[in-house]
Amino acid sequence: MQAESSRAWGLAHHFDNFEQQREASYLGMWVFLVTEIMFFGGLFTAYVVYRSANARAFALGSKELDIGLGAFNTAVLIGSSLTMALAVWAAQQGRRKQIALFLVLTILLGGVFLGVKVVEYEAKIDHHLLPGPDFHFEVTEVDEILGVQEGNVQMFFNLYFAMTGLHALHMIIGIGVLLVMVVLALRGSFSRENHNLVECMGLYWHFVDIIWIFLFPLLYLLGRNL
Repeated sequence: MQAESSRAWGLAHHFDNFEQQREASYLGMWVFLVTEIMFFGGLFTAYVVYRSANARAFALGSKELDIGLGAFNTAVLIGSSLTMALAVWAAQQGRRKQIALFLVLTILLGGVFLGVKVVEYEAKIDHHLLPGPDFHFEVTEVDEILGVQEGNVQMFFNLYFAMTGLHALHMIIGIGVLLVMVVLALRGSFSRENHNLVECMGLYWHFVDIIWIFLFPLLYLLGRNL
């Protein structure tokens, strides 16, 4: 009983020390991220395969996307990676208030990103570009001669909404976890020895940012000049 009561707060009962717990947490997070890489890798592969068969149609779909908003969101996520890295640094130094500050900044930047995506989605819905029975894209006679069909363009938007939607879902989950971590930081739950949750969340957040770094050129830039 005395041994249990003398254990440091945050150290799980099946670990001898924080270093052992940290290594196990890193391993678990990396295994999870590998499964995520395979998941998104499948989506990227599907996009490349369909685009190679419908290059002109996908180029027309890409031209409907707002490069300015996409570039802005890219800058926002790069900024959020910086604030997340600073939160990890603050946790390693045991600076409670700075941990909370940088986590809040990361949350705000993540919220800005999601807000911009909502604006983009609303524009697509208003222009009847949401895949489904109401989808409509006017194909010119020239494009019809080149073999473009409305269904081919709809396939682009199927993948666009699937890939960006799943990415946004990962962002929402991440923001939810960060909110909990802000509360924990303000309560003094993190220290120089016990901060593996912050570091693991940093890995997750950087991964989500990297996924967008690939999505932006793939969806917004590739083949627009066709």
